[in-house]
Order: sequence, then C-alpha cells, then structure tokens
Amino acid sequence: MRKRTRRQLQGWGSVVAAIAVVWLTGHWTMVWPVLLVVLAIAVVGGAGWALWRAHRTAVGQDRQWRAQEEAKARELSMTEVDALSWQDFETYVAELCRRDGCTKVVVSGGSGDLGADVIGYLADGRKLVVQCKKYAPHRSVPSQDMQKFVGTARLEHGADVALFVTTCRTFTKAALGLALRQDIVALHRDLLGSWVKGAHLETLIPLNGSGDGATRRPPA
Repeated sequence: MRKRTRRQLQGWGSVVAAIAVVWLTGHWTMVWPVLLVVLAIAVVGGAGWALWRAHRTAVGQDRQWRAQEEAKARELSMTEVDALSWQDFETYVAELCRRDGCTKVVVSGGSGDLGADVIGYLADGRKLVVQCKKYAPHRSVPSQDMQKFVGTARLEHGADVALFVTTCRTFTKAALGLALRQDIVALHRDLLGSWVKGAHLETLIPLNGSGDGATRRPPA
C-alpha cells in the first residue's frame, strides 16, 4: 500500500514538473524577469545579512576590547594611587569629591577624626562623610573597620551619605553585609578605579559594593 502511494505521488510529481516546464517554456519572456528580481533580492538579502553579522561581531569585539583597555587603564591609575601615602590618599579622595561638584570639602583625617577622613557636601546639599582605608590590593576590609564607621558616620558626623573608600579589592562578607544594612556606600578598588578614571561619584553611589573584582570573596 505504501509503495503504491509512493509511486502515485512520484507520478503526480512528474506530471506537475512536466506541466511547469511546458508552462515556463511558453511564458519564458514573462518569467525570466521575475526570476532575475528574485535572484537579485536573494543576493542582496544574503549580502546584507552577512554584513549585519560582520557588524555585530565587530561591535562585540570592540566592546570587549574597550572593556579590557578600560580595566588596564584603571589599574595603571591605581598603581599611581597605590604609591600615595595614606595622608596623600585622603587628600586625593577629597580632590575627587571636589572634581565631582562637592562643596566645603575638608580633609579631617588623623587621630580623633572618629572615622571622618573627608567631609563635604554633595551638589544637592547632602552631607558627605568619607572613611578612607589605604590597604594593599590583596587585603580585605574587615568587619571591625566597618563597625567603627557605622557607629560614627551618622551619629557623630550627621552624614546623609556615608562613603567607605578603600584601595583593596574586597570587603569581607560580614563587612559588606553590614554596609548594605546600614546604608554605607562601599567603594572597593574596582569602583575606586572607575572614579579615578572619570566616573562621577553620583553614578557610583548606587552601585555600593557591586562589581567586586575578586574571583572569590574571602571569608568573614
């Protein structure tokens, strides 16, 4: 039964093909312009698709290259920051605040500063209190450091925005968790690198500890 059905279909297919050939032969002058148009559309469409794919690939590669170069540039700048003394680092952070429109910026770091190394006001009038910790890149900010800042940033200094800036790559899990719960902006090395390279402070504040550069966070 299946063989007979298959033979019937083949037969009908042959008939249809023969009719099509006869029809095309008799109407070739009408058909060939249409075929040329279809062929041209197919060629143009294929070329356009290939160009679009090539463009997408080039854009993706360019983005990847730019991200890599920006990361290298941040690290180059951070190498210069690493060469600063802790006093010069506080002064430099104050300069970054001024660059981004902060006013009445003063460096108050030293003994008895109660965690307020830099104090100023954001462009919208909010009081900014900054704790600066210049640690080696491989270190992590411990929970004890964050606890001290949490205890003074608002109660002692009346901060509207409390910013903890460090040159190391990570905060311990406990330190970062405390920062998030107490609305302390945690600015680790990667975010500081972006700030150094020109990112505005107002755009970094919402990130608060994200984009951690370490492949693995150290234990608390």
